[in-house]
Amino acid sequence: MKRIVTFMLLLVALSAAWSLPAQAQRMSPQANARESKKAIKKQQKMLNKANKKQRKAMKSREEATEGEQEGEQL
Repeated sequence: MKRIVTFMLLLVALSAAWSLPAQAQRMSPQANARESKKAIKKQQKMLNKANKKQRKAMKSREEATEGEQEGEQL
């Protein structure tokens, strides 16, 4: 029974793939470059956001340790 269900799912997947035109599956070099630049920009944005979060965490940690040190000196 499982074999029949698997076969049917495979058949449906292949028929869906064949129904797409071959042109839609290929990407022109210009489109590929555009997508690549877009992905790079997105990755850079995420990296900058993570760096900002890291700097903020380090700053709050420094402020917390400074406060503790001042409390010990008093």
